[in-house]
Amino acid sequence: MTKRTSAKYKIDRRMGENIWGRPKSPVNRREYGPGQHGQRRKGKMSDFGLQLRAKQKLKGYYGDLTEKQFKRIYSEAARVKGDTGENLIGLLERRLDAVVYRAKFVPTVFAARQFVNHGHVLVNGKRVNIPSYRVKEGDVIEVREKSRQMALVLEAAQLPERDVPDYLDADHSKMTATFVRTPGLSDVPYPVMMEPNLVIEYYAQN
Repeated sequence: MTKRTSAKYKIDRRMGENIWGRPKSPVNRREYGPGQHGQRRKGKMSDFGLQLRAKQKLKGYYGDLTEKQFKRIYSEAARVKGDTGENLIGLLERRLDAVVYRAKFVPTVFAARQFVNHGHVLVNGKRVNIPSYRVKEGDVIEVREKSRQMALVLEAAQLPERDVPDYLDADHSKMTATFVRTPGLSDVPYPVMMEPNLVIEYYAQN
């Protein structure tokens, strides 16, 4: 198993939830945690525990971002006018790797990061290899001509377990997607419940 796959499954097991909705997740087979003590009954979580878990889940969902990266995005969300939780989701969804994943150009968010890193993606006709690059409304994201026949890309377009959300206008025949608008929490098709309000509480208190 590759390091990327094991990291993905480790996050699922740690959270006890299939956070990407993938059919192969180990949580589909058993919902308890890893290791010999995984089946112990869990006690009631403290408020801090719930907030920390909400943060780890959201951070993990976007490819297990580092704490430094995630805190920087939170700080920016807090500075902008409006609801900080909604702003946080909007900023995370504008990351180029998240857009590539949402457009179903690749099967996982981890693959999206690598795909962008390796220079397979164009934004408005220019190659961008920074996964954290922030797309703007109206930007056109496309898979480079040479990369369209990669097994990874062909597999992703066939995935039945997720649809392209309506804030992206994707055309798989041309392998392009237009970022139509910045989404709010209710627009994002998370397979599990995300609680950005608890993430905000976590940072406000720590």
